[in-house]
Amino acid sequence: MRPHGDTPPKLFSGGASASSPKAGAASGRSDWGTLQRLFPYLWQYKWRVLAALAFMVGAKVSNIGVPLLLKELIDRMGLRLSDPQALWVVPASLLLAYGSLRFLTSLLTELRELVFAKATEGAARTISLQVFGHLHALSLRFHLDRQTGGMTRDIERGTRAVHSLISYSLYSIFPTLIEFALVLTLLAVKFDLGYVWITLAALVSYIVFTVSITEWRTQFRRRMNELDSVAHSRAIDSLLNYETVKYFNNEDFEARRYDTSLESYRRAAIKSQVTLSLLNTGQQLIIATGLVAMLWRATQGVVDGHMTLGDLVMINAFMIQLYIPLGFLGVLYREIKQSLTDLDKMFTLLETNREVADVPGAVPLRLGEAAVSVKFDHVSFGYERGDAGRPILRDISFEIPAGKTVAVVGPSGAGKSTLARLLYRFYDVQSGRILINGQDIKQVTQSSVRQAIGIVPQDTVLFNDTVEYNIAYGQPGASTQQVQDAARSAHIHDFIAAAPKGYETMVGERGLKLSGGEKQRVAIARTLLKNPPVMIFDEATSALDSANERAIQAELQQVARNKTTLVIAHRLSTVVDAHEILVMQAGSIVERGSHTDLLAQAGVYARMWSLQQSGDKG
Repeated sequence: MRPHGDTPPKLFSGGASASSPKAGAASGRSDWGTLQRLFPYLWQYKWRVLAALAFMVGAKVSNIGVPLLLKELIDRMGLRLSDPQALWVVPASLLLAYGSLRFLTSLLTELRELVFAKATEGAARTISLQVFGHLHALSLRFHLDRQTGGMTRDIERGTRAVHSLISYSLYSIFPTLIEFALVLTLLAVKFDLGYVWITLAALVSYIVFTVSITEWRTQFRRRMNELDSVAHSRAIDSLLNYETVKYFNNEDFEARRYDTSLESYRRAAIKSQVTLSLLNTGQQLIIATGLVAMLWRATQGVVDGHMTLGDLVMINAFMIQLYIPLGFLGVLYREIKQSLTDLDKMFTLLETNREVADVPGAVPLRLGEAAVSVKFDHVSFGYERGDAGRPILRDISFEIPAGKTVAVVGPSGAGKSTLARLLYRFYDVQSGRILINGQDIKQVTQSSVRQAIGIVPQDTVLFNDTVEYNIAYGQPGASTQQVQDAARSAHIHDFIAAAPKGYETMVGERGLKLSGGEKQRVAIARTLLKNPPVMIFDEATSALDSANERAIQAELQQVARNKTTLVIAHRLSTVVDAHEILVMQAGSIVERGSHTDLLAQAGVYARMWSLQQSGDKG
């Protein structure tokens, strides 16, 4: 913390991009409501909370005792120094007590932080883990509408906010209030109410001035944070799309865009600093006025003889002890407000409604030993909510018998990949049902549904880890031998083994160190390792050359034997052996049948087949 300055936000403090406008939407919850929302997480450690409060009170009582002992020392030293026993007038016990109180204050403060550290870290961990789990439980629609970087920044800031709130309130605000109450009580008892009124007037003036100016300058601070997010978003987005920037020779363009954001941030930061200087100057003027008034009154008391020099020193020590924490009040108030805002954002994420949720009492999907069947029963769906959205699927009905393969073909935008998303229950259908083994997937747990399905997607994204980790992700805990067997089945083992680090080769961010075909074969190996009863191949060989495609296709056919398989394909030559082929256009099934039957119909499929065969020959 900087006592008289703002802590500037870091332009690269974490996350992939800034929050979208929706990301920081206010929940309408008051600051007190946010604290109430946080309290149960801390109260799990109630004994530590109570012990920390006891140590805090003890530390402040010890701190108040220091000026009292200092007064006694000064008064005792007021004897004539010509007295041969003057050096013995000051009891050694007072000196020892003075040093002991100083040490005790520090000891109790450290004990308070030590005892409460587990509560602070535990609450932050619990909240972060709940938010992380909740985000994974939200629907795909939510994640497509949000910027992932913005969410990670909300979680990061919210976690920091837990630490900040406890640090600033329990370690700063509350101790200062306790100390003020004790000092005011001592001044009223030992002297007169004049000292109390001067102290209260200075305190009230200080707080009113600080809060009002801080509220006014919050707009500048908020604007600075927004511009920080914009700069951060542009920088990270540009770096993530490094290749695209190079393709179009736009390095200078990206630098200019980033510099524009930095310049806006600079202007906002200067304006924020000007208002901060005004705040600090006003604070110091109020403190100086109050301190002069108190010492003037105490000096008059010493001159009049009804106060001792020790009283003057004690009052001065009290004022210094009180006003030093006040110097932090502006920063503390702003940081607490910011922490409450950040924490509220994280709680808002935690309270985001789960569009796709398990129904109460949902049971796991029952599979049995035999192969399972999959059925789409009059399914209609559109990605936009309500009637205004464009329908993607229109009254789709088909069945994949147990252990059979059904292929879906058609032009882009026909709704083919939507079938896989609905089967995985990334979205809920708007009408109709999807059944696995006769069980409506909306009535069973999502986890069991997804455990029963394996997919090789068209666009494979890998973790920035080793090849072995990415293949083993299909079955966490799989042995090295199992991983290698899956890689052999996907015809990628030889390629991996030839690399200098073998299976420990890092694939890079999103797998960018691998070619499209290599990534797709890793995805195939990952799905083969999972070995689920239901398989989905969504353009599974689209990134492979002809030779590898034929080899992989034969392997996939072997793997799909006795498994219920949905194949989504653009290249018709990969689905000729399917038990049934569905031809989709504009969200509807326009033709269905085997490859031979569809060719005999001389319809849409036959024309697609003819065009592709002509293209292959060309």
